Amino acid sequence: MGKTGYFTHRDCWKHDMGGGHPECPERLDAIEDRLLVTGVGDALERGDVPLATLTQIHRAHTEAHLEHLESLSQRLIADEPAGGPTQAMVDPDTSLMRFTVLAARRAAGAAIAATDAVMAGDVENAFCAVRPPGHHACREQAMGFCFLNNVAIAARHALEVHGLDRVAVVDFDVHHGNGTEDILAGDPRVLMVGIFQHPFYPFGDVEYPAANMLNLPVPAYTKGMDVREMIDMMWMPRLEEFKPQMIFISAGFDAHRDDELGQLRLNEHDFAWITERVRDVAKRHARGRIVSMLEGGYNLDALARSVEAHVRVLADL
Repeated sequence: MGKTGYFTHRDCWKHDMGGGHPECPERLDAIEDRLLVTGVGDALERGDVPLATLTQIHRAHTEAHLEHLESLSQRLIADEPAGGPTQAMVDPDTSLMRFTVLAARRAAGAAIAATDAVMAGDVENAFCAVRPPGHHACREQAMGFCFLNNVAIAARHALEVHGLDRVAVVDFDVHHGNGTEDILAGDPRVLMVGIFQHPFYPFGDVEYPAANMLNLPVPAYTKGMDVREMIDMMWMPRLEEFKPQMIFISAGFDAHRDDELGQLRLNEHDFAWITERVRDVAKRHARGRIVSMLEGGYNLDALARSVEAHVRVLADL
């Protein structure tokens, strides 16, 4: 039985967009508490999490993008003694504060560290409990609670540093992973498959994606069994044909029926089933190599239960 890595860092708690914001530090507390009380955490190998380097980040983002985020952060830090603003808005729902870039670089660093550990054979697969999330972060734009695209950074790292020829990105979240698509569309070394509620944020064109993108937009109130059928019919043949050498998961749990940010009707058993199907592909084609990154999930209890179900499958518990 292969080991499952678990990557997180206290810096990921420091990013805070204010009381009442759904993308809050308490999300990670809920996950940690659930893994502790269920004993699942005892089966995981915790790994060190460095800061992502500029070189690693720039494989997915322009230099100007990171420089813009850094300049906003430095301005907030400089103005703080004079009673200046503590946050800078990057879109109507997303704000940057003095620790945001630190947390985002640490989250991306977790993706890199997990990829390295899996490629080295230290663990078979890994889950990264990090925030801010990443899959809305485009090459040149922060949006949708996301600043750096963790999955895209890790996928490019696997290709460029570890020399893989084919990696897959699996995105299940109530929202479309538009940022990952923006960065990876047209790269023949990558296959991205995603399922999400539509029409819904970020309200982009999802009907005619690049050839290496497979979008499954589903209407509000779609139930888990319907999602399972679509995945079996659409995702699985493409993944089998592509034969990925490593799989990255954008694991969003806001499609849970208890999550008020969306209107899909999945539950933790559906997330476990999806994880099992992805793990089957990884076993056949990728030596079991999976790196999963936390994306959405804002009902704390549903998030914790869903992450537990997801990690149990990864760890074969």
